Amino acid sequence: MAEASAHVVQHGPPTTFLRKYVFSVDHKVIGKQYYGLALVAVFVGMFLSWLMRLHLINPNGKIWGLHYLSAVGAPGDVMTPEYYLSLLTMHGTLMVFFVLTNAPFAAFGNYFLPIQIGAEDMAFPRFNMMSFWTTFLAFCFLISAFFVPDGPPISGWTAYAPLSAVGSDAGPGLGMGQTLWGLSIFTFCIGSLLGALNFIATTLDLRAKGMTLSRMPIPSWAWFITSCIALLAFAVLLPACLLLILDRVAGTSFFIPAGLVISDKLQPHAGGSPLLWQHLFWFFGHPEVYIAILPSMGIVSHILINSMRKPLLSHKVVINCMIAIGFLSYMVWGHHMFVSGMNPYSSLEFTFPTLVITIPATILTLIWLASLYGAKLRITTASLFALGFISMFVSGGVSGLFLAQPSIDIYLHATYFVVGHFHMVMGVASLFGVFAGTYFWFPKMTGHMMSETLGKIHFWITFVGAYCIFMPFHYLGLAGNVRRYSAFTDDFLLPLIPVHKFITYAAILTGLGQMIFLYNLISSRFKGAPAPENPWDCTSLEWSVPSPPPWDNFGGKHPVVYHDPYQYNVKGESGRDFVMQTSSERVAEA
Repeated sequence: MAEASAHVVQHGPPTTFLRKYVFSVDHKVIGKQYYGLALVAVFVGMFLSWLMRLHLINPNGKIWGLHYLSAVGAPGDVMTPEYYLSLLTMHGTLMVFFVLTNAPFAAFGNYFLPIQIGAEDMAFPRFNMMSFWTTFLAFCFLISAFFVPDGPPISGWTAYAPLSAVGSDAGPGLGMGQTLWGLSIFTFCIGSLLGALNFIATTLDLRAKGMTLSRMPIPSWAWFITSCIALLAFAVLLPACLLLILDRVAGTSFFIPAGLVISDKLQPHAGGSPLLWQHLFWFFGHPEVYIAILPSMGIVSHILINSMRKPLLSHKVVINCMIAIGFLSYMVWGHHMFVSGMNPYSSLEFTFPTLVITIPATILTLIWLASLYGAKLRITTASLFALGFISMFVSGGVSGLFLAQPSIDIYLHATYFVVGHFHMVMGVASLFGVFAGTYFWFPKMTGHMMSETLGKIHFWITFVGAYCIFMPFHYLGLAGNVRRYSAFTDDFLLPLIPVHKFITYAAILTGLGQMIFLYNLISSRFKGAPAPENPWDCTSLEWSVPSPPPWDNFGGKHPVVYHDPYQYNVKGESGRDFVMQTSSERVAEA
């Protein structure tokens, strides 16, 4: 791909409050808007998880004030089993779509991708604004499900048909609440597709002079690869949600079979297939795992290189591994369906690529660990969260090897073992990447430093707390603890209640620890120490501009790139141990 010659900003500086802070076309403001939306969503999702955990350890206990949220779902402040499933659905949907997709990809990608490649903005600034407000509208649709008469849906974040397709006959929340869920995810897909197209066009067409693909920083590669994954994944989920809504409101039968009787009523549908929804959903759902984790991989790699003051063993191998993961992510969706009645030969066909995809992930991990060996690591909050990411990714990933085998997965699939696996490898690991990126890039975004003391306290509470919460899930799964149960009344489950109590207390304490992060984030924004232009002695282009960057990123100048992004441990003419990408000085190995 030839380097782009167009560097003209497609819009002038904002002149009104609304254009500057609300309906902004500046990629940096839009990145902050995505981050703010993800921040709201993660605290709402965390609060819902607290309610679920409190109910699990005392199913008949009162949760003060819960009836204000739902008089039907919590009469007398006692949560019903159906309302527990509603909270589970909303928690999973919020965290997967509005946190794990928004924060590492849309937020940081919007803010830093153009600057890292030397562009003055995204390729389509107005589409960029549309992508955020479409996503915000999707968030509003989802939250409004709490306030309709029948409440949120009980079908889980995967919304399996026919439960999600037949309407209110199937149970509470499956009327208007489920329709709002489908409308929310349909709208979210539109926003994500707009964003993915914008990321791809920006990366390919707006790179600065000298910024070849091989000279792009690893995070920029991660956002580009993720955009390519999202373009196909959300393009499949979008029509799937449309078909689901049509089954619900237009009398179609895409996912509803003939002869289905629910609540003693024969459903007026014929010819549909519930498995069709599973195939469409998981064709999106497994790439979604990498939409959440690949940006964090790129961020963590970037931070580790800076903290080690030397390149990885091969950052090009890291990029190739991320490309391989993105390609293979579309070949493994069937391992989510081993218990759906799939043909055994099909199961074997999905087992093989599921095991193969662990190879590039393992190579990535080995490169990180081998590069750390002998390095004089700068211990900052960002580098601690980067190391924590590796720990969570490995711990959660190892349990995935068990689930890749159909014979083992059939036993474990409907248990807490799977919950522990995907929370660690997809949820917590990805969030550790978000925390690392926040502490690393906050000075550039705001011009202020975050408190390192509070940051390190926050890290240790979060790191220890995450292991206390999610490692016992694996034990519960091996003991046969079934997922989605709202109460444990069976004899074999009663001895496991103390484990659930331990998890609940750990979840509450870990959640309270996030208030330290929130306080650090807000107070540092207004009262933090002034940040130097390049506090971490980093080499990529975002550290060559003022903090925060001007509206056109480079102050009217067009950057020229002379080096790859990781010139550390070198001897330059300046006498420093690093050379900026924009520096024309010649370097020699140290």
